[in-house]
Amino acid sequence: MATNLRAHVLIGATGSGKSALAMRWAEATGNSIISCDSMQVYRGLDIGTAKPSQAEQQAVPHALIDVVDLPAVYSAADWARAATCCIQQENAAGRIPLICGGTGFYLRALLQGFSDIPDIPVAIRQELEARLQEEGREALYAELQTVDPTSSQRIGVTDTQRLLRALGIWKATARPLSSWQAQPATGVQLQGKRMWLQKPRQQLRQDIAERFMQMIDAGWLNEVRWLQAQQIPQQHPAMRAVGYRQLLQHVQGECSLETAIEQGITATRRYAKRQNTWFRHQLSCDMSGNAAEVETYLWN
Repeated sequence: MATNLRAHVLIGATGSGKSALAMRWAEATGNSIISCDSMQVYRGLDIGTAKPSQAEQQAVPHALIDVVDLPAVYSAADWARAATCCIQQENAAGRIPLICGGTGFYLRALLQGFSDIPDIPVAIRQELEARLQEEGREALYAELQTVDPTSSQRIGVTDTQRLLRALGIWKATARPLSSWQAQPATGVQLQGKRMWLQKPRQQLRQDIAERFMQMIDAGWLNEVRWLQAQQIPQQHPAMRAVGYRQLLQHVQGECSLETAIEQGITATRRYAKRQNTWFRHQLSCDMSGNAAEVETYLWN
């Protein structure tokens, strides 16, 4: 993978204000933004992902937004490869892009590298989805313990998404996922600032609730109904995304809208807390190598 590229990094939890800050920076410097968001890569998921508007995308070039159509699955490795190409192109044009987002494992794939694991064929995905419904996750987990005990120790029986991926890799390649992951990986050596935008906890909690309701008013439920109509497997990342997952339960008649909104706001707040915990413990050590390299800013 390419090294010694120039790009700045701005990360922050959902609702922290990083996208607005990135827009101001890009407009002031004449540079572009590379989205580091695992849901904004999917076409059709606009409102619930807080995707930049068409006007914003026209004002400032954005990369890695609306990359694939559902039900395709876009991986961290896919994003890292594409981001590397974007940075190379921008650098060649004399520009230094800003990587902005909250998907930490995407950023880690870029900076640390990734194992070149093959994609799982659709037929195998469908087979495992059907078995999950018929046999239950405990049966599939027991199989994973047999074929890939190393991965089973890292994957809990309740983590069906990672469970299906590990089994899918085994069935597609006759090689354990843990073996693929053990391959040496080389990341990109980025030259540029690494910034973490934070917002006071109570302010973040309040803003998350307000933004959730603004998304509802903007037509998020219609977007969720469209997502349901795509007949995507339940284990697809889009079906499990925070907010979408709770609103899908309402659309499917499993709970009231009031309950879905309440649970969605709670889930989003918890997700933001996990993001900040991840950034605190992973960014400075695993990705930067030196805590002093990461600049922390308080939102105001």
